[in-house]
Amino acid sequence: MVDVAAIFKAYDVRGVVPDQLDESVARATGAAFVEVLDVLASPGAVVVGYDMRPSSPALAAAFAEGVTSTGADVVDIGLASTDQLYFASGRLQLPGAMFTASHNPARYNGIKMCRAGASPVGSESGLRDIADLVAKTVTDGPAPVAVPGKVARKNLLTAYADHLNDLVDLSGIRPLTVVVDAGNGMGGYTVPAVFASGPVRIIPLYFELDGNFPNHEANPLDPKNLVDLQAKVREAGADLGLAFDGDADRCFVVDEKGDPISPSAVTGAVAVRELAKHPGSAVIHNLITSRAVPELITEHGGTPVRSRVGHSYIKQKMAETDAVFGGEHSAHYYFRDFWRADTGMLAALHVLAALGEQDKPASELFAEYERYVASGELNNKVDDAAATVAAIEDTYGDKPGITVDHLDGLTVSAPQWWFNVRASNTEPLLRLNVEAADRSTMERVRDEVLALITGASVEEN
Repeated sequence: MVDVAAIFKAYDVRGVVPDQLDESVARATGAAFVEVLDVLASPGAVVVGYDMRPSSPALAAAFAEGVTSTGADVVDIGLASTDQLYFASGRLQLPGAMFTASHNPARYNGIKMCRAGASPVGSESGLRDIADLVAKTVTDGPAPVAVPGKVARKNLLTAYADHLNDLVDLSGIRPLTVVVDAGNGMGGYTVPAVFASGPVRIIPLYFELDGNFPNHEANPLDPKNLVDLQAKVREAGADLGLAFDGDADRCFVVDEKGDPISPSAVTGAVAVRELAKHPGSAVIHNLITSRAVPELITEHGGTPVRSRVGHSYIKQKMAETDAVFGGEHSAHYYFRDFWRADTGMLAALHVLAALGEQDKPASELFAEYERYVASGELNNKVDDAAATVAAIEDTYGDKPGITVDHLDGLTVSAPQWWFNVRASNTEPLLRLNVEAADRSTMERVRDEVLALITGASVEEN
């Protein structure tokens, strides 16, 4: 029997196919989704999309069967990026389910779910209840109603592209040459639609949809998966490089030299642009982004609002504060004009607009947003995360000039540096991030904290 609890994570469903996630689980999840979200009461339908993984069409079809077995209808948008599913949920005002395992290897698949208007479904907002129902019904399946719902197919790719281009108009920028690495993921489907016309010339890398990922994993957070993009940018003399993850909801950027531009710098640049249009607005940043982000927000008349890591927390804060924008260190970017959902494509358009509206190369432009030196995220294997964090707090907590908070894990701050340690929700790992005013200070603090994480095996992301 499938261990349902093991695949329902804090924000989505994800597991190995078919060992952990199969069509029976997808079917039961569709029926449970309708019940927990009270879809039959209103609006009576669910929008469903899926990525290019070989298992995605069958899993999506099984989920649709679960939905229609309750009497609710399905709007099937077919192949889609995750942000395209969010667009459909917002435009149609329907709850939605996207079949993807994002950046995970080919043997995985999963389900990202949202309420109508792309509002999140997280562990505290319905996901646990769905998991409980699935665990009860996955063996026998849901009991069908006398009159099942219907499935209608709808292609929203052009409408999605038009909406993004309405939000960021590139028609007036200088001509740019941009290498895009889709990693055989859904960026290969959406990028040609979004950049069908205009002054941006796209040089495609790995646009063929292939969920087996024959060229490299669709995970740009890992530096080894940026190597081909960096080489192609240099070879082509391009102005910029973009890399999308498997479901194309995250976008990573490299400059004309092939050097990575940090997601914090992208967050700062987009925040400045959005504040120019919406003066005085709130902007959300998670606690792992650079200190430069809240500084830039304040300097440009906005209100920085700090959040826990994770899309459900960011979206909740955006709703509470009516924030115009939100950014995370993991290259998730959220926009009020996009139903507060995350879209790497819209962030990419902002980056291109910022670059094309002036004459500096990307390396010079984004240097203005890179003020500090960061370690990147270091994953440390530990036997007892809570005890390790407590030992770290005991070491730093009483030192003069140091502040400690527990918004998300443990954050320790000093005038010239800060670090955060957080336990993984799914693995025996502590995630360490360090930032400082200069490299030597960053390395000193990083090494001090790692020394406290006894026996750690460190993997840099």
